[in-house]
Amino acid sequence: MFIKQQIVRVVLILVSAWISACAPVGPDFVRPDSSSNASWSDFVREDFQFAPQDSVEWWGIFGDPVLNQLVATAHRNNNNIRLAGLAVLEARASLGIARGSRYPQAQFVAGDATRIELSESNANTAGGADLSYWQYNLGASASWEIDFWGRFRRGIESADANLLASIASFDDTLVLLSAQVASVYVVIRTTEEQLRIARENLALQERSYEIVDVLYRFGASNELDVQQAETLLLSTRATIPSLQIGLRQAHHALAALLGLPPTDLTQILGGEGRIPEVPEQIMVGIPADMLRQRPDVRRAELRAMAQNAQVGVAKADLYPSFSINGSLGLAAAGDTNTTRTGDSGIGELFRSESLTYAVGPSFVWPFLNYDRIKNNIRVQDARLQQSLVQYQETVIQAAREVEDAMVAFVGSQQQDEILLDTVASARRSTELSMLRHQEGFADYQRVLDAQQALFGQQQRYVSNKGFAIQSLISVYKALGGGWQSAGAGFIDEATRQEMEQRTDWSDLLDSDRTTISEQE
Repeated sequence: MFIKQQIVRVVLILVSAWISACAPVGPDFVRPDSSSNASWSDFVREDFQFAPQDSVEWWGIFGDPVLNQLVATAHRNNNNIRLAGLAVLEARASLGIARGSRYPQAQFVAGDATRIELSESNANTAGGADLSYWQYNLGASASWEIDFWGRFRRGIESADANLLASIASFDDTLVLLSAQVASVYVVIRTTEEQLRIARENLALQERSYEIVDVLYRFGASNELDVQQAETLLLSTRATIPSLQIGLRQAHHALAALLGLPPTDLTQILGGEGRIPEVPEQIMVGIPADMLRQRPDVRRAELRAMAQNAQVGVAKADLYPSFSINGSLGLAAAGDTNTTRTGDSGIGELFRSESLTYAVGPSFVWPFLNYDRIKNNIRVQDARLQQSLVQYQETVIQAAREVEDAMVAFVGSQQQDEILLDTVASARRSTELSMLRHQEGFADYQRVLDAQQALFGQQQRYVSNKGFAIQSLISVYKALGGGWQSAGAGFIDEATRQEMEQRTDWSDLLDSDRTTISEQE
């Protein structure tokens, strides 16, 4: 008996190994072609370095320790990052479910004790039949659908690709978060600079107003000059509340990115600061670097890979499925009158005579459902084609985003030089107009026009300077930089401890970025 069992076991192992070696049905995934240029456009060649670039922590190029600290804090505390990390853990667990399909899909141990009372009026119950007894059963059953056509292997392939896609989504969230923190930080510094300029011009215009008011009182000027000076003064003063509102809202936006309720971040920001400066050299690499770095491009490819495997899962339904079913158990009955027999019968359950078992193969072939199955295959194939087209569109849009950001940066740099000269000219014009007015060679309207022009050009210059930094941030975001800096794992330590106390997660909470299939 033992030898037969061993022979059966060896045969099952050999059959399983042979079946596993069979190629699964359905197409194998082929990475779709991507229409990517070999280099960036000529318009931006003089302003960027195209050597391989290190964009792990690109915000460090601004040399601003406050910005560096803000990005690090956001990576730790932002709720969108936490949600993306938890989605990775969910995908890991889903992959574990798919992997479990390689083994017997149904296995259980069951037992029962049933008291039975039969009717004396039934047929075949007359004479010495035992009409009252206990029935005891204890056993185990298993059913194993053999992965002959690769249905389960394709399912694992799909789940594995979905896990990698969830990791790419996590990385994409990091890219967006890093860019958002840097962008809001630049908005704050730009607004602070605009407020400083507004207050400087307000002080200048207040002095001018006081002068013209004194002249008017002594009869050396007219009321029109006073009213025009006051109008300009009040107009400049009115810009300050608007800038303060924008500054507070920017603080609130930054607080949300840091995982905090709306609050004033002046203490964290260290008071008023300057707009970050553009570095002398900007490395952007080549378009091929973007395809390797951008998480959304990788995610689009992985989603296509996952859907490709679903085509194979659907095609496996065209063929019969083969299973091995078996059960092993103990069954016994006992007299209910224990006072008469002295034994309830449960002891009989564990005797060799109570052994019962069943084992054998089976197959299921839904041969009359081909229209339904074939249409499901067509559904999955259409979804696959959509995923392939979506990947190509993602590549095109990624390249466009980089080019747009580069063009905006180059244009803002060119405008920066012009506006800097414009501000210098407006400042000199203000000085000359005031001097000529005091000497009596120009009316006061020239002074007002010059002061108004100075304030407007200074605001334009500061806005353009902030826009240039925003464009550079957009360049690095479009290149997919920033996700590589996440070395602490998908969840923080407090979340890890909370989840481990609630559920046995084994090693699924580790920060390892490889999938379970890759580890095997």
